[in-house]
Amino acid sequence: MKGLKRTLLALGVAGLPAAAMADIVMLEDSAMGNITGQAGVVIELEDQTTGNITGQGGISIELETKINMDRFIYTDEGSLTVSDISIGGAERTDFFGFNGLGGPDSNDLLDNIRIDIDVLADGDAAINIRPQFFNAIDFRVTSGAWELWGQGAQNTALMDNLFIEGVLGRGSIHIDTDTDIMRLRSAFAIEVMDFDVPFAAVGIRGLSLTGADYDQTFPSVLDLFAEVDLYIYNGQRADGGSSLAIDMPSFAADIGMQEVIVGQASIGQIFIDDLAITNTQMRVYGH
Repeated sequence: MKGLKRTLLALGVAGLPAAAMADIVMLEDSAMGNITGQAGVVIELEDQTTGNITGQGGISIELETKINMDRFIYTDEGSLTVSDISIGGAERTDFFGFNGLGGPDSNDLLDNIRIDIDVLADGDAAINIRPQFFNAIDFRVTSGAWELWGQGAQNTALMDNLFIEGVLGRGSIHIDTDTDIMRLRSAFAIEVMDFDVPFAAVGIRGLSLTGADYDQTFPSVLDLFAEVDLYIYNGQRADGGSSLAIDMPSFAADIGMQEVIVGQASIGQIFIDDLAITNTQMRVYGH
């Protein structure tokens, strides 16, 4: 972009009222090397005349939404289909016996979300996802059948009647420009999860997931959330080619199941105390 001609600049200034003219100081080109502002959306311009115009600040987004999909279809030679997908609010604010934890409103919207986006001085992207008010973010996820379909119209029902309600405490995304690694962190808890596995005649009712330190005898909301820490990048697979790499150094949680159904009959309850998953690396690629 070329610098503004002095004639055009003079015409623009001439159109201003006298009161505004009193606060205008004309700058020589040499004085316009760096002009810095703060807050808001930043536009950076560079040319021989204006030098650098730079701002500081970031973008914040307040979000409420509800997502519905009739069907999700992944097709290779056959297809995987997921029907009747819904993502929204849990329509309640009480979770794990803490009244108001999922507030401030009980509705079917995924709300109370604030997303802060900043680009740091070294070029890194920092995205912070947190509750807008001092509550957790309540959510409900449901779906119908998860089915495998062959070309001859034969199908297998993998899962059905999925129902999940829980709360999200926080989330963050850090993209490092030096390493090209995205770090994804989240803290969440699931109070109830139900689903069926038709091809195995298995059903799960009342599955819960909390942090490994959560004590149901002496419950504390500070211990409620399970922490997820993922590193996502372009990694090397076993044959030396590139792949989507996902590393999880550690994950710890308590998992309970109020009822396990096999062949339409309950076989009782299951509780897993202090589940620890460590040093996990996954490589994903096409073939």
